Amino acid sequence: MIAQHALVLNLHQPAGNLEELLDNESWEAKEILFALDRIPRSLWGHEDLARVHVSLSGTLLETLSNPEFQKRVYGTVDCGSLLWHFQNEKLFEVLGTGYYHPVLPLIPEADREEQLRRWLGIAHHLLWRPRFQGFWPPEMGFSMELIPLLRAFGYRYVMVDSEHVEPISPMSWQELRYRPHIARFGGEAITVIVRDRDLSDAQESGMELDWFLGEVAERTKWCDFTPLVTTCTDGENGGWFRNVTEGANFWSAFYLPLLERVAAGEAAIAPTFISRYLDTYGAHGEVRVRTGAWNTGWHHGRDFTQWTGSDRQKQAIDAFAKASRTVHDARWFATERGVSEGPEAEAIEEAMWRLLRAETSCHLYWGEAWVPRAEADLEASRAALARIGIRAEPADADSPAPESASEPESVETDVRAEAAVNAAPTPAPDGSAVSEAPAPKAS
Repeated sequence: MIAQHALVLNLHQPAGNLEELLDNESWEAKEILFALDRIPRSLWGHEDLARVHVSLSGTLLETLSNPEFQKRVYGTVDCGSLLWHFQNEKLFEVLGTGYYHPVLPLIPEADREEQLRRWLGIAHHLLWRPRFQGFWPPEMGFSMELIPLLRAFGYRYVMVDSEHVEPISPMSWQELRYRPHIARFGGEAITVIVRDRDLSDAQESGMELDWFLGEVAERTKWCDFTPLVTTCTDGENGGWFRNVTEGANFWSAFYLPLLERVAAGEAAIAPTFISRYLDTYGAHGEVRVRTGAWNTGWHHGRDFTQWTGSDRQKQAIDAFAKASRTVHDARWFATERGVSEGPEAEAIEEAMWRLLRAETSCHLYWGEAWVPRAEADLEASRAALARIGIRAEPADADSPAPESASEPESVETDVRAEAAVNAAPTPAPDGSAVSEAPAPKAS
C-alpha cells in the first residue's frame, strides 16, 4: 500500500510588511522573497511527481503584482515570473482563502463574504484558474457555521486541524486522521481534509526524510484503505524554509530527496493533489469540527487564545463588529438610493477595505504589539465615512449603527485597485450538496 501525501503551504505577508522590511530589515525581506521564489524553482523538472498545495493571501498577491514593488525587488526576485510559475497546474493546486488573512470565526459574518469575494477577484486575475476546489481558512481558524458560505463560493473541500475533528460515524484513529470526511451545517455539506498536527509540527521545524518515512509507515500500518497524509505549515516563515544554504532547507534537504526516493520506488508514499485523491477514493464518514485554529508556538489553537488573550485584543474584535455594522449599513443605504459611483461610493469603499484590512490576523497574533495597526485602520475607516457625513459608532458604544446623511459632502479620495474586485459567489458545479464517492474504475 502506498500512502498519498498532500503537502500544503500557507503563504502570507500582511499589507506593507515586505516594503517595511526592505526599508528596515532588508535581509529578512530578501529571505522571505527567496523562500517564495525557491518553491517553483525547486520543482522545475519534477512535474511528473511533485504535487504542492499553496494558499496565497490577497495581500501577498497584491504586493507581488504591484508594479512599483516588482521594480524595487527586480534583481532579487522576478515577481512577475514567480506569479506565472504558480499558474502551473501540474505542480500546484491553489487553495482559496480570505483576502486580508483574517481569523474568519472572529470577524463579523458580513465581512467573511467580503474577504472571500475579494480574494477570488484577485486570484482569478493573477492565477488564471476557473475554479479553486479547496479552501484554506487563515490560521486554520474554522467553525462549522462557515460551511454554507464556503459552499456558496463553490469550494469542494476545506482544510481543518486534526486536534478539532470528532467522529460522528464510527471510525478508527487512522480513519479519522487519514481519510477525508463530510461535515454538515445549515443544510449544506463539505468535505474536510484533516491536517496531521504532529507531522506538520515536524515539517515546520525541520525533519529528516528517513524519520518522516518511518513515522508515516508506523502511523498508517493498520490502514485497510489508501491513506491521505496531509501536512500543512507556513511556506516562507522559519529558518527551515528561509535557509538559503543548499542542503539545509525544506526543499533541498527533504522534498527533493523524497521525490528521488519515490522515483526509485524506495518510498511507501507518493505526493498527490487532494482533488485527485477525492476523485479516486472519495470521502468516508461524517464528522464535526470543533471551533478552533492550528497550534502556534505559544498556544494549542483552542478558543483562539493567540488572538483573543488580552483585553485589548478582545476590544479590537468588538470594534470590528461595530465598524462592520456602520460600513455595511452605509453601503446598503447608498445602494437603496442608487449611489454606485462618485465621492460617496468611493468613501464607502475606502471605509470597507480599511475595515477588512484591520481584521488581518497578524494584527492580533503578536499579543498587543500590532493591535495599534488594526486600530489605525479602523480610525481611517471611520474618517472615510465622516467625510460624507456618516458618524461611525464609537468603539466603546453599544448603540445602533448610525444612518447615512442624505447629502454626502464632497470628497476626493484614492481608492485601492483591489477594492474594486467583485467576484460573486458561484455555486459548485455539482450543486450545493456534497457527495464524495470514489470514481468508477476503468474496465
